[in-house]
Amino acid sequence: MNNLRWMGGGLLAVMLAACGKQDAEPVAPIPVLVVHPGTVNGQGVAAYPGEVRAREESPLSFRVGGNLVKRHVDAGQRVRKGEVLAELDAADYASQAAASQAQLAAAEADLVRARDDQKRYAALAEQQLVSRSALDAQTAAFKAAQGQANAARANLAVSRNQADYAQLRAPADGVIASRQAEAGQVVSAGQTVFTLAADGGREVLIALPESTIRDYKVGQAVQVELWNRPGQLLPATIREIAPAADAQARTYSTRVSLAPEALSEVELGQSARVFASAGRSGTLQLPLAAVQRGADGKGSVWVVDAAKGTLKAVPVTVGAYGAESVPVLSGVGANDWVVAAGGHLLREGQAVTAVDRQNRPVLAPAKAAAPTAPAKGH
Repeated sequence: MNNLRWMGGGLLAVMLAACGKQDAEPVAPIPVLVVHPGTVNGQGVAAYPGEVRAREESPLSFRVGGNLVKRHVDAGQRVRKGEVLAELDAADYASQAAASQAQLAAAEADLVRARDDQKRYAALAEQQLVSRSALDAQTAAFKAAQGQANAARANLAVSRNQADYAQLRAPADGVIASRQAEAGQVVSAGQTVFTLAADGGREVLIALPESTIRDYKVGQAVQVELWNRPGQLLPATIREIAPAADAQARTYSTRVSLAPEALSEVELGQSARVFASAGRSGTLQLPLAAVQRGADGKGSVWVVDAAKGTLKAVPVTVGAYGAESVPVLSGVGANDWVVAAGGHLLREGQAVTAVDRQNRPVLAPAKAAAPTAPAKGH
């Protein structure tokens, strides 16, 4: 019996020692992604996908119709002002020009004859050998012949212009953005054959949602990030916002002009993201995932205590939810480190290591925290 009591006491001592050993082991801080309010995707703004376009995009077409016999350039090719891009079959226009030339020659011959007759009748009228009315008739005939010659000369100029219009030339230096016709095709006057992206300004075409269109204005400063150069932000401004929403997508077509110093960094057709500040001026922004539902059903966020390296729940007042962020009207400041994601897995007072999107610590490492004391009976 005494042996059993001694063994039971020893086992109890071992269990207590084991529990004490577990209590002594600290809990390592876990890493959490944090941002400052107003820092969404690194810029404190909503992000909109877009495409790099030329500020001046001109649809090029022939001024006359005909059979497209030659196409000298293709999409993506750089052209110079005045360069021939395509040609129509100009045989008919050349024939018209030749006919107009013959009509002009006949009209000029009639003009010479009418001028000579008028001079002769004028001399005879001075000698009173012909009546005054006969002279007036010859003068009228001379003026009519002069008008016919002028009309024939104008028709010849039009015919020659039409022959010249059979060649489509580049109106400015630039790049052929697209091609809509092929050799052998019959095109009509005004039908687009090429689209020319003129050299100069470059813009990013984006679509702003109808729900937040009032948060943006022409001239507003934004930043552009090319998808093939993540992290490199280019300065830009909103140049144009469509006055009406697209009937199907319910978005507003918006053009964002890149700053002159950023033009060398972009190419036509590149994909990009535009970071634009949404909401009222001075309103802080947080990612949607940062806001949790608190115990009272209202909004709450996890804020990292910079001194202790632990979490504390802070109730916040938020505005209307956007596509990727939400305005925070009260509860946190611009210098607070707020957990941006994974808040549903965290708890009050938990030790954490605050890191940014590049997984770099933003605060001094927190010391490992000991767990709470075990319940009685262990």
